Amino acid sequence: MIMKTSLKAAALVCLSLLMPFSHAERIKDLASIAGVRNNQLLGYGLVVGLDGSGDQTTQTPFTVQSVISMLQQLGVNLPQGGSQLQLKNVAAVMVTATLPPFAQPGQQLDITVSSMGNAKSLRGGTLLMTPLKGADGQVYGMAQGNVLVGGVGVQAGGGGGGGSSLTVNHLSVGKISGGATVERAVATNLGEGNMIKLELNSADFATASRVVEAINDKYGAGIAYALDSRVIRVQAPSSSDQRVTFIGTLQDMNVNPAEQPAKVIMNARTGSVVMNRAVTLETCAISHGNLSVSVNADTQVSQPNALSGGRTVVTQNPQVGIKADSGKVMMVKGGASLAEVVKALNAIGATPQDLLSILQAMKAAGSLRAELEII
Repeated sequence: MIMKTSLKAAALVCLSLLMPFSHAERIKDLASIAGVRNNQLLGYGLVVGLDGSGDQTTQTPFTVQSVISMLQQLGVNLPQGGSQLQLKNVAAVMVTATLPPFAQPGQQLDITVSSMGNAKSLRGGTLLMTPLKGADGQVYGMAQGNVLVGGVGVQAGGGGGGGSSLTVNHLSVGKISGGATVERAVATNLGEGNMIKLELNSADFATASRVVEAINDKYGAGIAYALDSRVIRVQAPSSSDQRVTFIGTLQDMNVNPAEQPAKVIMNARTGSVVMNRAVTLETCAISHGNLSVSVNADTQVSQPNALSGGRTVVTQNPQVGIKADSGKVMMVKGGASLAEVVKALNAIGATPQDLLSILQAMKAAGSLRAELEII
């Protein structure tokens, strides 16, 4: 009996070693909470105090209009019909920020300041008070502060376009850490009706079913149910404090997600090809051959003898060469794994650009068992 028990235990150990490893992930990494999201803010403002590197006002009239409007609000009236303002230390900019969920008035936000005119650099400038608006047109924050630019520009040789210049990094975009203050909070409906919604990052029926099963196993049947392949409704406590604790514990639960479908991503601009491990092939034969054409012009100079009365003549003898590499046919057996596919394509000398054409042809022939996506 002891011998049989030992053999059975050994068999179970071997079986567990042969089973494919399943990696569990947290629900926090698989799904997000409906209503818990960021909001983008946008504003138009002026950066002043630039060292002659601001907008050329003759080419950016909106900068002058903004300065005139600002001065009028400050009680400064410019003479009508006077000389046009020539500003060199002012630049019109767009200010962008991200309003995190549950942000409250008084909280500080990081902002990005980007030149929208022809300013050469925002280095050393100060952003004047700029309202930040949301998509609904309401003001949710106010921005102001000194712009930090992570670059430097050097020019030598004087003006007029002469001389040499050196620019390191980007000078027309800067950041202000904590440069905006939240003025209005965004209302959220988290936990409305004692229900929260989990939204999977990637819609998958199997993964949604596993998440529901894991939640119900821990908290009881009927606590969670799936609405579709992406949205899962979960019953939450009515108290806000208990709801926060419940959501925190819920997001830390581990779930084994379903295996993603076989997919091949191709970037036609860079020649990048990415395949996941689920990609397989049916039995097929791949042929690959290169034809290179080279054109060379051999220049020859004919020099006449001294006192012969002739003249020097330059002639070119074009030479055209065609080289055809021997074609190769590679047989790939059905059910080949990703490693075997890559090995076979490398064996026939396929470059990334060649892979684009080869994979498209294999998909058209029905040999590529994967979804082909071109970005």
